[in-house]
Amino acid sequence: MPEEVYLSFRDIRKTFPGVVALDGVSLDIYKGEIHALLGENGAGKSTLMNILYGLYHQDSGEIFLKGEKYEHNTPKNAILHGIGMIHQHFMLIPNFTVLENIILGQTSPHPPKLEKEYFRNEVLKVANRFGITVNLDLLVEEISVGMQQKIEILKALYKGAELLILDEPTSVLTPQESQELFKMLGDLNKKGTTIIFISHKLNEVMQISDRISVLRDGKLVATVNKSETDHHELSKLMVGREVEEEYEKKESKCGEVVLLLENVSLIDHHNRDRRILKDVSFKVCEGEIVGIAGVDENGQKELAEIISGLRKPSSGKITMFGKDVTHATTRQLIEMGLSYIPADRRNQGLVLEFSVADNTILETHYQKPFTKGFSLQKSVITKFANDLVREYDVRTPNVRVPVKNLSGGNQQKVIVGREFSKKTRFLLVVQPTWGLDVGAIEYVHHKLLEARDKGLSVLLISTDLEEVRKLSDRILVIYEGEIVGQADAQTSVSEIGLMMAGSKKQAVSL
Repeated sequence: MPEEVYLSFRDIRKTFPGVVALDGVSLDIYKGEIHALLGENGAGKSTLMNILYGLYHQDSGEIFLKGEKYEHNTPKNAILHGIGMIHQHFMLIPNFTVLENIILGQTSPHPPKLEKEYFRNEVLKVANRFGITVNLDLLVEEISVGMQQKIEILKALYKGAELLILDEPTSVLTPQESQELFKMLGDLNKKGTTIIFISHKLNEVMQISDRISVLRDGKLVATVNKSETDHHELSKLMVGREVEEEYEKKESKCGEVVLLLENVSLIDHHNRDRRILKDVSFKVCEGEIVGIAGVDENGQKELAEIISGLRKPSSGKITMFGKDVTHATTRQLIEMGLSYIPADRRNQGLVLEFSVADNTILETHYQKPFTKGFSLQKSVITKFANDLVREYDVRTPNVRVPVKNLSGGNQQKVIVGREFSKKTRFLLVVQPTWGLDVGAIEYVHHKLLEARDKGLSVLLISTDLEEVRKLSDRILVIYEGEIVGQADAQTSVSEIGLMMAGSKKQAVSL
């Protein structure tokens, strides 16, 4: 029996200034399947789905939904046609309850009354039907990131979604939360929901999908059945070349102590009884990569901000390069040799309105050769930016375009390139490969190992446990703001997972 085509894209083309985002893409999605979209950043995956959802419009080409031509694509029309999209950055209002977020924009049966109880019962009916357990009265800001994603999915289902699009759904989730999400998607799929899953993580795609389509440079290069492919073939299709899956690591040579934290604590200024960080003590030496593993929102962000001088600890001491830097400014630390890749690239890593070129010199703009006297040397900056764009394969029409016009992965490449190009002695990297494709991840990983082999110190903070295990010489596990254990690459995932969940603690010596 032939598969029933639910959604068809025919010769879809979309251009942005200087960029062909989609170049004649034709693709069929079958009813009731989980279809994965794979590709490098800027390959066109999200653009294609944003066209379907009505956030963009194609320059040419046609879309057919359930056999009929689908026109006037707007988000409102997409919802009316049973299309729900879960974006990479959640569209929830933190100080509203879960219920209020789900029913936002819905028409009350008896206006102007809101009829919350009516909505509560209707939402619970949908939640029960799809097996989603939820507390509708909690504020969104009180629930975990994983639960927020479930709320986004429930919101789409409540609005009648028969087709769910998930854009990089695990980029903010821990391994445990990702597995919960996959179980939920599998259950939804068994109940008839068609799912389009955008991801750059090959192991996830191989775990969850029925069929996989690979895009490269705006073109569809292949659609394959999961049962007829493997990681190796998919990575080669994505990048257009062979990709290393395992790295040869030289033995670590731990030299002088570069970073030392002693009993560093941070009190939550909203709740003085709560400590975000609890007596954190560890060291990082020359020539080693120390990884910090943990479920997101367990103090990693605050720890990185304290080490980089963006935030001051409530107590404790920080020593860097043999000097007390507990109260040093970020500029002072940068001038001492710190390079910092933050997790929040849009707010902390870039100035979105500035050009690509200007973003490549954000922290060194006042230094030679970029400045002479009181004047910026535009030709020098442009050459530096062009060299960086070439070396790090940043996909941009030119270096004068605003960095906000680049895809998330290409924005990350700008930050990585800038930080690796400085005279660095200590690299503080937080989620360095978040949103990057397999080829770019390989490149960044090699750069980190290169830095380590040259004698630099690297502190890697990542919620990607495989990344931490692959790169780190020592692994510290953080739970609720406390270092609860130490491991190495040979320690099993399950044992590290127990520490990440707070179920197992062990003493950690400096």
